[in-house]
Amino acid sequence: MENGGSPNKPIRCRAAVSRVAEKRRWSMRRLVEVEPPKAWEVRIKIICTSLCHSDVTLWKMKEFPGIFPRIFGHEAVGTVESVGEHVEDIRAGDTVVPTFLAHCGRCVDCRSERSNICSLLPFRFKGMPRDGTNRFKGLNGEEIHNCLCVSSFVEYTVVDVVHVTKVDPRLPPELACLLSCGVSTGVGAAWKVAAVEKGSTVAIFGLGAVGLAVAEGARIHGAAKIIGVDLNPAKFEMGKKFGLTDFINPKDIGEKSVSEVIVEMTNGGADYCFECIGLASLMSEAFSSSRKGWGKTVVLGVELHGAPLSIKSPELLYGRSITGSLFGGIKAKTDIPILAQQYLNKELNLDEFITHQVDFKDINKAFDLLLQGKSIRCTIWMDR
Repeated sequence: MENGGSPNKPIRCRAAVSRVAEKRRWSMRRLVEVEPPKAWEVRIKIICTSLCHSDVTLWKMKEFPGIFPRIFGHEAVGTVESVGEHVEDIRAGDTVVPTFLAHCGRCVDCRSERSNICSLLPFRFKGMPRDGTNRFKGLNGEEIHNCLCVSSFVEYTVVDVVHVTKVDPRLPPELACLLSCGVSTGVGAAWKVAAVEKGSTVAIFGLGAVGLAVAEGARIHGAAKIIGVDLNPAKFEMGKKFGLTDFINPKDIGEKSVSEVIVEMTNGGADYCFECIGLASLMSEAFSSSRKGWGKTVVLGVELHGAPLSIKSPELLYGRSITGSLFGGIKAKTDIPILAQQYLNKELNLDEFITHQVDFKDINKAFDLLLQGKSIRCTIWMDR
């Protein structure tokens, strides 16, 4: 960091600024100016961040919601440096995680058990949630866009208070960071959306960080059979650490479809199916893998090509259902502290999600590891 600033002044600090889609050779010597927090906002000193596949998806987009220049990153943990007016429940010095989804606690959606999508400040791709402006500038005055209301590939960031959750400082930073997005999404999908119960059967399509987190959530809630589907055979051994009991590699089942194999393995279909990749064809396959009468399919992946989901309408008459899920149904300010406590109670496995750690200056290596399929989560330390 070049200068420490003050609660009322900008801070100059290092950032990984992406200027062109898919160009990842960023210079960590680039300085940006981070404005002080406005009303309802907090400025956070990032301790560590990690690379989520959603960052890669947005980074590859040449048209909206691809926006440049931009500071990516939305999975992080940090310490509150200063707060703006009207911020009451967060103070300087608090350990916090920022989240891409708001939780105001006051709107009809936040008060309801049926939704976690805040209607006061709904999800947006561009700018701060209340006024659509940005808090980053280049030293030449150039506006720099934020990412998913967070932007964590920078030493300091400004986040609206409804996107900030306090966490127990006893939780190691690299593990608190995981609760900011991916792990909470997967565990929450099993816990909050599907409500997996003891003795049930689960099938998970895609064993990235989110899919493995679904397995962990299903394990915690007592699922008897947890089937993972992935093209990478190494994911089975990895998945066992999170409760995976069975594994299907689509390349190894001959002419049978994955759904046919799952129906045979579960004597009629899985009670709960989760699609964690983002392909309409796999969403349909997951639905076909679910049990007639009560099978539930939860879609977590964002469709990579914008393809529509097609299900024959008579199939719905047999009682199966399909639902989408944003952030795994998690309400950040109430549910993330529960997950943190589960880890401290040795109930939730977080340590195994971290496969690599790098310094901020080596952020390009984190991208390489993810793109090559070598990492689940890579912790990026700001100052180690």
